[in-house]
Amino acid sequence: MRIVVQKVTEASVSVDDEIIGEIGEGFMLLVGIGKDDNQEDVHYLVRKVSNLRVFEDEEGKMNRSLKDVSGAILSISQFTLFADTKKGNRPSFTNAAPPEIGEELYQAFNELLSAEGFQVASGKFGAHMSVRLNNDGPVTILIDSKNK
Repeated sequence: MRIVVQKVTEASVSVDDEIIGEIGEGFMLLVGIGKDDNQEDVHYLVRKVSNLRVFEDEEGKMNRSLKDVSGAILSISQFTLFADTKKGNRPSFTNAAPPEIGEELYQAFNELLSAEGFQVASGKFGAHMSVRLNNDGPVTILIDSKNK
């Protein structure tokens, strides 16, 4: 699994010009599921996201987690994080999980984040979405479960 974490002051996702998920301060996550990913990867990334310390403390240092600031999460499925561009100019997505596995692991990821006590809004798996965000910092971090 690969996740792009963006610290935001606000974010929203729309499908067919209708907002289906929105948050204030927190993380906007682009969540990619690979063909070899499993529940272990889901649990690992839930721990990483939950405890990632990128919010400022009283001294202005990135020392607080999402839990510490009572932040929310906007989770967006993003199979294109597994694009392979080594050959030619058209990306290959053969490293992404098939839709049925990808959706199952994506939903499990979101449910585990909710179980951690976070407000979790999400996009619609497999849909064409429009995502708006105000990146704070900007802080953008890539986490890959295969690098654990």
